[in-house]
Order: sequence, then structure tokens, then C-alpha cells
Amino acid sequence: ESSQESVITRDIHRTFPGHEYFKDTGGDGQESLYKICKAYSVYDEEIGYCQGHSFLAAVLLLHMPEEQAFCVLVKIMYDYGLRDLYKNNLEHLCSKFYQLEKLIQEQLPDLHNHFLEQNLEAHMYASQWFLTLFTAKFPLCMVFHIIDLLLCEGLNAIFNVALALLKTSKEDLLQADFEGALKFFRVQLPKRYRAEENARRLMEQACNVKVPSKKLKKYEREYQMMRENQLQQEDPLDRYKRENRRLQEASMRLEQENDDLAHELVTSKIALRNDLDQAEDKADVLNKELLLTKQKLVETEEEKRKQEEETAELKELFRKQLEKAESEIKKTTAIIAEYKQICSQLSSRLEKQQAASKEELEVLKGKVMACKHCSEIFSKEGTLKVPAIPREGPGAEIDEEKDALKKQLREMELDLAQTKLQLVEAKCKIQELEHQKGALMSEIQAAKNSWFSKTLNSIKTATGTQPLQPPPLSASPKEGSA
Repeated sequence: ESSQESVITRDIHRTFPGHEYFKDTGGDGQESLYKICKAYSVYDEEIGYCQGHSFLAAVLLLHMPEEQAFCVLVKIMYDYGLRDLYKNNLEHLCSKFYQLEKLIQEQLPDLHNHFLEQNLEAHMYASQWFLTLFTAKFPLCMVFHIIDLLLCEGLNAIFNVALALLKTSKEDLLQADFEGALKFFRVQLPKRYRAEENARRLMEQACNVKVPSKKLKKYEREYQMMRENQLQQEDPLDRYKRENRRLQEASMRLEQENDDLAHELVTSKIALRNDLDQAEDKADVLNKELLLTKQKLVETEEEKRKQEEETAELKELFRKQLEKAESEIKKTTAIIAEYKQICSQLSSRLEKQQAASKEELEVLKGKVMACKHCSEIFSKEGTLKVPAIPREGPGAEIDEEKDALKKQLREMELDLAQTKLQLVEAKCKIQELEHQKGALMSEIQAAKNSWFSKTLNSIKTATGTQPLQPPPLSASPKEGSA
């Protein structure tokens, strides 16, 4: 049994309350941490459990099982000398503070003078640096590097990290007063190293800081001699008062730190609860959006299916109309070709009739001109000569024959005029059919390029797919003009 179980139980809940492994009361992380702290308080009865041990044990638990974490904790406390800082009324810890102040005086004299002006001593800001190895306040990404450096170089690595922190924060500290400096060490300084990159740069600078072991031993001897002189010269009552005052200050400081940790714990829990509530609200909103999206997806798929069916129906309708138009074009082309053939036949017949009529007319002219009486009546061009004095008797038959010939000639001329008229009408009809054919071809082509394509494009755009290209029409045969 450990006499410090109540203190251990109280500190367990304050150790990394925001970390996933340690935040649950009664969880695996808190249970293992409790076992290690209690086991060490029983193992090291002289030191027992001190505030801050739980942070170091928690850091080790994040890298190894609890049995190994306990063994490494014992190793750091005994072999690395961390437990010496807790012995003899923290006398060894005060020696570390003296060594740190001497190093600051040597490497950062302006900052050392500023601390003297503000009555700011090392124990006021560096207590947790030595007692908890920076684990109580600083981010874990930085603490892991510090523990690695300590295990590699020894407990004096604390001076390297402390000097690196002071060098990087020098400008801010020179501008701060007593209260501002304490607040800076307690709040602002740890926040700077939450980023992994900042922590890595700090550790690189810490490794480059020169902390000679000879000087540390020299400063330790100076402190021991100074303490001996003080003890010899100091009245025991004054010494006890001073020790009492120092212990009271340390107690007040620890209580303040304890209050800060409690406030940080409450703030973290409130922040976590707010984050959890926001996450739950966001999850509800996302679930609703997901349901709406699924419903919209089903509706979209149904609409897409309907549009695909309509598209297929339109394709079939357009195909039938295209086939119908092509058949009409073929029929029209055949009619035009047939009409052209008929017109060509009519033209040939007309030309033959004209030639035959001309031959008959020439023959008739020849016969008329061969006749003595007819030659006197008709001229060589075939026109009728008007006689000055009409004759009677035998010439009456000749006049009748002339009248008959004239009548026949008029009929032939009339037939020729009617034939020419029919030819002109046929040509006009051919031209009209050509115009109708051209207009029909233009309408078909426009229907393909405009209505058909735009309709398909609008349908495809609505369904979210690329528009189909309309199939090319077969070229209509070129027709010669009549």
C-alpha cells in the first residue's frame, strides 16, 4: 500500500487530460499511469511520489508497455540522478538553479541583468523544467525530443534546452516586467512549440549550445561554498524563517500551478465538449445532406432512365423520318428524271416534226414554184401575191387550191406555235420542279443540321452526357438544268 494514493489519484486526472489515451476516467491509460506512479512510490520510499512524476511516466507509457515504462522511470530517477533533485530539502535543485543563473550571466548577460532588475530568480520559472523534464507544460512533440536528448547526454541536457529557450525568447523577455515574464514562461512559451517544425528547430539549437561540464562542476562547488558560508554566518532562527518563507513561496507557486492545471483541465474539457457538440451537429447535417443526396441521386437516375428512353424513341422517330425523307427524295429524283426524259422525247419529236414540216414545206414550195400559175401567185419566199384584177373561169379551181394550201399552211404554223408553247411550258415546269427539289433538299439538310442536332444536344446535356453526332445524309445526285 502507498500512503500517497490520494495524491496520485488526484494527479492522474490532471495528466494530459486532452490526450486520447489519458482522457477517459478509468480507461487503460489512466489505469496504467496509476499503477506506475503507485509502484514507484512504494519502490522509492525515501522520495515516494512527487508532483510531476505522473507526466514523465505518461510520456514513457506512450512509447512502451507499463512494466518497461516503470523500469525506465527507475533508471532515470536513480542512474541519471533525477531523484537527487528531490532530496535534502531540494538542496540539489537549488544548486541547479545557481548553475543555470551563472550560465545565463555568461551567455546572456543582458537578459541576466534584466532578471536582476525585475527580481526574477531561476526557481520562479525553471522548477518544472528540472523536476518534470519539461513534460508538464510543453507539447509532446517537443517533450519526446527532450527525453531522447536526456537519455543520450544525461541530466545536464536540461541546461542546453533551457538556454535554447531563453535565447529564442530573449527579445520578449527583455520587454516584459515581473508578472509579464512569469506569464510568458507559464503560457506563451509552451504554445510556441506546438508546431513540430518549431520544436525541431529548438532542439537543433539546444544541441549547438555549449555547456562545459567543468564549468558546471565549478559552479556547483561555488554554490556549496556559498551555502556553507551562509549557514555559518546566518542565525538559525533567520535561516529557519528564510527556509519557511521559501517553502511558502514554493507552496504558493505549486498551488498556482495546480490551479492553472485545474483551470486548463476544465477549459480543455469544455473545449472538448464544445468540439464534440459541433462535431455531432456537423455529423447530423452531413447525414441529412447524405440522405438528400441519395434521394436526389435516385431521382436523377430515374430521370436519366426516362430521358434515355425518350432519346431512344426520338432516335427511332428521327430514323423513320430520315428514311421517309430519303425515300421521298428518291421518288422526287425519279419523277424529275422521268419528266426530263419525257421532255427530251417531246423535244426530239418536236424537232422531228419541225424538220418534217420544213421538208414538206420545201417540197410544197418546190411544187408551187414548178407550177406556172402558182409561181405567179406565190413569191419565192412563199408569200401570196395579191392579183390586181380577179379572174374568172378556169382560174377559179386554182384559187381554191391556193386557199386550201393557205389553210393547210396556217394549220401547220398553228401546230408549230402550239408545239413551241408546249415546249416552253415543259421547260417552265422542269425549272419549277428543280426549284422544288432544291427547296426540299435545303429543308431536309436544315432539319438535320438544326432541329435534329439541337434536340439531341439538349437531351444529352440534360442527362449529363456528350451529344451524339447526327449520321451524315447520303449526297443527292446532281441534276442538270433543262
